[in-house]
Amino acid sequence: MARTSTTGPQFVRYFGPVLAALDELGGTGRPSEVYARIAEDLRISEAEQAAPTSNGQSRFHNQVAWARFYLVKAGLVGNTARGVWTLTEAGRQQLGLAGEDALRLFFRIHSGFTETPSEETERAPVELEDRAPVMVDQDYHSAFIEKLKSISPAAFERFCQGLLREVGFESVEVTGKSGDGGIDGIGLLQVNPLLSLRTLFQCKRYGDSVSSPTIRNFRGAMAGRSDYGIILTTGTFTSDARKEATRDGVPAIELVDGERIVDLCEKFGLGLRKRTIFEIDESFFD
Repeated sequence: MARTSTTGPQFVRYFGPVLAALDELGGTGRPSEVYARIAEDLRISEAEQAAPTSNGQSRFHNQVAWARFYLVKAGLVGNTARGVWTLTEAGRQQLGLAGEDALRLFFRIHSGFTETPSEETERAPVELEDRAPVMVDQDYHSAFIEKLKSISPAAFERFCQGLLREVGFESVEVTGKSGDGGIDGIGLLQVNPLLSLRTLFQCKRYGDSVSSPTIRNFRGAMAGRSDYGIILTTGTFTSDARKEATRDGVPAIELVDGERIVDLCEKFGLGLRKRTIFEIDESFFD
C-alpha cells in the first residue's frame, strides 16, 4: 500500500475532514453521515468510495475510521454509547488540522501504543489500514456484522425477515427468486388501523459499499408493485446511493446499513444478549 512522502499513513489526510464534517453536522453525526459529508466535501467519486481493501471493506470508510480512531485517542472526537461521533471542544479548536500538524498528532498518539510491537511501530501503521479499527465499546458491533457476513445468503434473508417482523412489519415473506429484479421479499407495515403499506425489501450480505445503480435498479423492480422499499446490507452505502434513495420525484427507499442493523438488534434483543458487569465503587469505601 502506498504511503505519503512524509512516511505517514494515508488515513492521516482525513483528520481535518472528519473534524470539519462533524462541525458541519452540528457537532455530532452517525458514521454514515460523516462518510457522506466527507465524500461530498472532498468530491470523492462513487467508484473511489466503493474501492475495497484486501479484506473487502471500503478503503475510504476504512481510512476514515482509522482517522477517527486516532482523533478519539487525541481527545478531539468522542462517541456515545449509541455509536454517534461527537466533536469535542478540543476538536473544535483544531478545525483545519492538516499537513505537518496532522502528522505530528499521529506520531504523538501512535508512540503511546506501548502494546504495539516495536518493529510494527517503526514501519508506521500504513499496513494496519486494512484491519478495521474498533473502539472498545463498539467491539460487538464489528463482531456482529462479521457474524452476519459469515452466514449464507438465504440465512441472511431469513434474518432480515425476522428483523422486519420485530420492528412492526406483518405478513413478511422471503420471495428471493432469480430474475425478480433483486427483490428478496415483501411485507406489510400497519401504519394505523385503516392504513397498511405494502413494502418490498432487498438483502445485501457483503462488506462492500452499495452504490447508486443498485438503488435505481431496485426502484425499477418496484415499479407497479409498491411505492415503498427497503435495502438492508451488512456493508455501507455510498453518498451517491443515499442521495439517489431520497431523490425528489421518485419513490423513496429506506437504507439500512450494518451499523443500523446492529442498533436495531440491540434495541429488540435479536441475536444479542445484554450483560451486566459490576465493578467496585471505590468512592463508597471512602
